[in-house]
Amino acid sequence: MPKRPPKRKQPPLDAAMRTSGDYQRCATRLKALADPERLRIVNCLFGGPKNVTQLACELTDDVVKVSHHLGVLRHANVVQANRQGKFVVYSLDPEIAGAETADDVKTLDLGCCRLDLPKPRKRK
Repeated sequence: MPKRPPKRKQPPLDAAMRTSGDYQRCATRLKALADPERLRIVNCLFGGPKNVTQLACELTDDVVKVSHHLGVLRHANVVQANRQGKFVVYSLDPEIAGAETADDVKTLDLGCCRLDLPKPRKRK
């Protein structure tokens, strides 16, 4: 049986969520992350900033589809976009981007909750 990482102390819910705007921001981010394709994109962005073409190649998906999902993630403030020449480079919003633990688990800290993403399994 795999060894579980030690539990981290979480702030009390009322300390993390003080206003109705805090609840709205959290709900918006959770809705954006409630799609498997978007979670795959977020997982890829833990490796560093990438443009839409690089992400599409890494995910073996259509550029149009990846671009659509990046728009949803950007409007939810999960990712940020920076123009570099003729390309737009996407990265995780530093406000929520957590660290990769020793167990290859990547953490997003949404303020209201934390989301742990395991290292993707290699396809056979």
